Amino acid sequence: MPDITYQADIGSAKEILYNWIAKNTSEKTIEWIRQKQELLRQESDLSRNFFLTFGMVPRYTGKDLIKLDKNDLEIAYYLRNGLTPTGWTTDQVARILLVLSLPYENKEQFLNILSQLFATADVGEQTALYLGLSLFPYPEDFKSRASEGIRTNMTVVFNAIALDNPYPAEYMDEAAWNQMVLKAIFVGSPLHRIQGLDKRANVALANTLSDFAHERWAAKRPVPVELWRPVGPFINEQILPDIKALFASGDTMQQTAAALACTQSTFPEAKNLLDSYPDLKQKIESGELTWDSFSKQIPVQ
Repeated sequence: MPDITYQADIGSAKEILYNWIAKNTSEKTIEWIRQKQELLRQESDLSRNFFLTFGMVPRYTGKDLIKLDKNDLEIAYYLRNGLTPTGWTTDQVARILLVLSLPYENKEQFLNILSQLFATADVGEQTALYLGLSLFPYPEDFKSRASEGIRTNMTVVFNAIALDNPYPAEYMDEAAWNQMVLKAIFVGSPLHRIQGLDKRANVALANTLSDFAHERWAAKRPVPVELWRPVGPFINEQILPDIKALFASGDTMQQTAAALACTQSTFPEAKNLLDSYPDLKQKIESGELTWDSFSKQIPVQ
């Protein structure tokens, strides 16, 4: 896991989120947000008033998906490497903006307010909070919160942490990361939307996923083909039979996953195995076939 701290520029983040709200809601909504931002700078009873405002957001903003053009997405990525807000809603953007509008110079006060908010938040509020983790001040202080969040039984909240979010790859320890990836497979979330999946691949995860595949096969249940993406770099004598089974299945999707996994491997027998499938090997070597292009062909569950 990286040792450096990733931090968005809070002033720029507020400006960008404000502009998205302005493009996707009414002047009345914008005026309400402006008033609340100003009150947050002045209120003496900050916690109580913030909690009330945070809960009222959807009443003023609605819950429509925000419409972002290519330039908006480029700005988002520039603001925070990996920030992907394509599925965010107006209330989520407004809630993240209000968190960033809190006076955060007093670290203890800021973190205390967020801790209380996480503890009492409903599903919609939790979703917004987890979506905003990569933008919040003191991101390193939310590591345990994110690790706790992935244990939720609410898929929408889990996906807010796991998918299209740069935070887990940057801050989660290996055990929490591996738990998140395994759970994503278990609940049917698309692995290719987990940022840093290839970079954070590790031998413990590969072994866990191989064991999981064996359990599924024993129960006569299908194994998601994306499971083999974090496994490929760690193919060894124990995992190679799994890859051979994929090739022997006769299923095009499983064979393709096996070929892509072999391409990631330095294990000589995996390289030799791939040589037996020259068409797949040629497509991979030409760049026609990659894990990302393959993942787009997988039916959404």
